[in-house]
Amino acid sequence: MTILGIGVDIAHIPRFSALTKRRGPTSLARRILSQVEFDQWTRLDPSKNAQFMAVRWALKEATYKAVYPSLRPSWKDLSYHPLGTLGPGAKPSLSYESQPGLTLHCSVSHDGDYIFATVLVEK
Repeated sequence: MTILGIGVDIAHIPRFSALTKRRGPTSLARRILSQVEFDQWTRLDPSKNAQFMAVRWALKEATYKAVYPSLRPSWKDLSYHPLGTLGPGAKPSLSYESQPGLTLHCSVSHDGDYIFATVLVEK
């Protein structure tokens, strides 16, 4: 496989708390989450909404940086699958619905109010 790109992003969780208060949590969720992510989001404790959104935002921004200008994914083209959601022992991963030939490796780190995401894309 060939590396298409590497992307990184950082998100500040209080920014997402403010955005959800200003625009309403459902509005922001519908804008940036894939259907799978939105379904997960609706089952969350509302106190976790901002962190959930910040993680996905950072990962999707990092992915965009890794694939641009070759590809231009929309927010909803990308879905994050946290540790274990795709089966026992499955590592966190991203899927790019309209580009099945890509492998997206991701890592997310949390420190206080910050989320740091790294994505490596292979084709």
